[in-house]
Amino acid sequence: MKVIAVLTLWVTLFHQGYSYSCQGRCGYGTDNNMSCQCNSSCERFRDCCSDYAELCTAGATSCKDRCDEKYNSQNECHCNSKCAQYNNCCSNYADLCNSDGGGGDGGSAITDAEIKALSETLFALDSNKASASELIIEPQALVPNSQTSSKNDLSFKPFFRYLNEGALFSRPTYAALLAVLDNYERMTGQTEDVSAQELAEQEAFLKETISNTELGRELFAFLYTKGVYASEEEFIQDLKMMWFGLYSRNNNKMDSSGFEHIFAGEIKGGKVSGFHNWIQFYLLEKRGKMNYYSHSLNGPWTSYPDVFGMQFMWEGYFKQVGSAVIGCSPEFDFALYSLCYITRPGEQCRLSLGGIELIIQTYTWENSSYGDGKKYIGSAFPAIPRN
Repeated sequence: MKVIAVLTLWVTLFHQGYSYSCQGRCGYGTDNNMSCQCNSSCERFRDCCSDYAELCTAGATSCKDRCDEKYNSQNECHCNSKCAQYNNCCSNYADLCNSDGGGGDGGSAITDAEIKALSETLFALDSNKASASELIIEPQALVPNSQTSSKNDLSFKPFFRYLNEGALFSRPTYAALLAVLDNYERMTGQTEDVSAQELAEQEAFLKETISNTELGRELFAFLYTKGVYASEEEFIQDLKMMWFGLYSRNNNKMDSSGFEHIFAGEIKGGKVSGFHNWIQFYLLEKRGKMNYYSHSLNGPWTSYPDVFGMQFMWEGYFKQVGSAVIGCSPEFDFALYSLCYITRPGEQCRLSLGGIELIIQTYTWENSSYGDGKKYIGSAFPAIPRN
């Protein structure tokens, strides 16, 4: 009878909200309905759950039972949707917290292994990337993640020391990108008026990067064989809509697109939003409109492309972590983002470049859609997985 009584009491307490575990609760505020707590204050008040140290403190290096938890500065690594951006995910975050299925039409049949194999092929085909003699950078100050919001200018030279514009910008894909980059009003809340000339420049960019490069044709061939697209025309039209279709980020104005957000960059809420393209960074820095402060991430690659997470000021507006693939061709940048958005929309997309893993985190724009309910690209950025 005593055993039955104890079990009855335990079940009653459980249904009343009492819990003796930190499973799924790390970093949450104090909850008086819980018999023990799972935040930094519990150590001071001595009311931590028995598994607090195992699941929530610096010793917790696994995402087991921690997926989508709130940020806790005491944790050595993290298991929420922003950890890739700040390069502090636990090593098993992707395995435990992300599904392996895709999100595009036919994308659910595409495995992570196939995506990694394709990314290696695209990496090998990037014949238009910058060489060490064509591009020289000066990374200068390296800061920890805890200091990325400090707004301290710790680098007194530009990030880009030298770029051979004559060699690179004369190539068709670079020229096509340059033509599109200057078509946007960076402030959200202001309608983007797209001229016939600008529409033609979008068409030219898609033609040069996808139809006219071996790299772009390889991407289409892969998606075609997987049944995602029935023809190249369908593929190009879908890219045009998902990347260049306008939607509203602010004040119900048609003020944004996936391309503007990721490649050109925007200003929203008093800070830089998006901005993940190295050529746009170079152009603005050359014109004196961009002030590079520091970097918090330097990828392990020893040649281009490489990945950096940078802090900078864009004419009075700050970017805390602006990551970009440095030195790659426009077609390579565009192909990686497109591959990841089509196959892993709203998820982490795990790639491999020269045997080194790269993550592209994608986000869908949920407030509007185009043909057949498809979602525009909301955002995407590169990150390095935590070892």
